[in-house]
Amino acid sequence: MHTRRRGSSDSDKPVADEPPEWSDIDAESIEEHVVDLKEQGYSPSQIGVQLRDQGVKGVPVPNVKLATGKKVTEILEENEAEPEIPEDLRNLLARAVRLNEHMEENGTDYQNKRALQNTEAKIRRLIEYYRGDKIDEDFSYSIDDAKDLI
Repeated sequence: MHTRRRGSSDSDKPVADEPPEWSDIDAESIEEHVVDLKEQGYSPSQIGVQLRDQGVKGVPVPNVKLATGKKVTEILEENEAEPEIPEDLRNLLARAVRLNEHMEENGTDYQNKRALQNTEAKIRRLIEYYRGDKIDEDFSYSIDDAKDLI
């Protein structure tokens, strides 16, 4: 977005309409495990990684949406365990806090000053996108508020 670099070349997930045969966990146990992981403090993306790597009852879950028909965030919304701010916005706020702390110590680091400006621009765009739907209408960004949220 803020550079002339091209996207990274990654492998794609295989196209599938149903979960693999070897992953025969029922949807209810997956949903219960998702809520348990959220209560332990995991974010939605960390929950997906935990389910993929460790699974439920020792059986890995390669794709939560194929197994349950719902995304991890949809499961959390149904069980009223969704995060107060979306995960992508939270990650950008954490990055802005780290960059701001660095800038306080290193005032002449102009590359990180630009990185902070770009991160704050992304934060403002995301706030406008989520305003009224996922976050409050009166939510506004400031570095002090970001420190409190993180």
